[in-house]
Amino acid sequence: MLTQRQLFLQHNAQTSPEPLMLEFVKAKGVYIYDAAGKKHLDLIAGIGVSNVGHCHPAVVEAIQKQAETYMHLMVYGEYVQSPQVNFAKALADILPPNLSCTYFLNSGTEAVEGAMKLAKRYTGRKGFIACKNAYHGSTQGAESLMESDSYSSGYGPFLPHVSFIEHNNIADLEKITAEIAAVFIEPIQGEAGICVADLSYMQALRKKCDETGTLLTFDEIQSGFGRSGKMFAFEHYQVVPDVLLLAKGIGGGMPIGAFISSLEIMSVLSHTPILGHMTTFGGHPVCCAAGLATLRTLVDGHIVDEVEQKGQLFKQLLQHPAIKEIRGKGLMLAIEFENFELNKKIIDACILDGVLSDWFLHCSNSMRIAPPLIITNEEIEEACAIILKNINLVAG
Repeated sequence: MLTQRQLFLQHNAQTSPEPLMLEFVKAKGVYIYDAAGKKHLDLIAGIGVSNVGHCHPAVVEAIQKQAETYMHLMVYGEYVQSPQVNFAKALADILPPNLSCTYFLNSGTEAVEGAMKLAKRYTGRKGFIACKNAYHGSTQGAESLMESDSYSSGYGPFLPHVSFIEHNNIADLEKITAEIAAVFIEPIQGEAGICVADLSYMQALRKKCDETGTLLTFDEIQSGFGRSGKMFAFEHYQVVPDVLLLAKGIGGGMPIGAFISSLEIMSVLSHTPILGHMTTFGGHPVCCAAGLATLRTLVDGHIVDEVEQKGQLFKQLLQHPAIKEIRGKGLMLAIEFENFELNKKIIDACILDGVLSDWFLHCSNSMRIAPPLIITNEEIEEACAIILKNINLVAG
């Protein structure tokens, strides 16, 4: 009889020649449990997904209740479904007035695709600008916004009329002209190894987009829903985007994405032609119910209020000569080492020792720290002790 690992390799499409092959059977809070019953402290939260922890009781209850009421009824946008309406209204209540209208989808990359179409339709322009070392998703349109020969090789050609700028380089903003439909930018770049934008840069970017009539689109798929220490990373900059992209952490572990803008801007998708953007499963009732429960858990529990302090604790405890730098805001951190080889050895040693982490797509010499936001100070101390122990074992 074949094992689960053997079946995984034979029947599940692979994304790398050497998957981690960790076999987990249960998850709760900040821990994931393997088939042998060993618990692993999760410092990556499914890449910024499980912000309220794994299987949070409020999220599980909302999922179960909605699954017993109704699930898929119709393609998105035709029926009035309370889970969609209530989640969209709750998002509008915590966002600025110009971000009051939400289009729900299934993932972050779908949110990017929808926002690209929205920008073209609203502005009548073709051009886009994105940042070097960005990551916006793996579908063709979203991947067109990623300047990386190594990851894009063999999958082109991608969309034309896309230009790239350096994150945090004010001089590069001159590339934003009246021919650009939208600028797509992560206020805190994730896969670049947690690169935090400067206040002056973000304000200059907003000003340039206003001058050229370009839609400023913030990809907060990783940084949103409290991970940066504020509910949304744009709140650090006193800058509000025209379009906001969310996914990952907004569903409490369920698959959901969204692009959000004003009612005026979003209305262009509904006419000339009608059905300008469509999705069958976007805004799935169960996922929206989970999203609303996640939002209420974060807000009612004041969880985000503690995120900055928890991030500072990681920075204070993780002191070692082998650590070149710790970057980030809140619980969106990168620990930089000399090279990928050293980083990978430390990550692998930590995994064997019950602490889960990984590296970044465009910054392989840095370790990712992005645990569930509910992690306690004691659990942070435990995690840091294990990381330091393994840095000593690997790096000396």
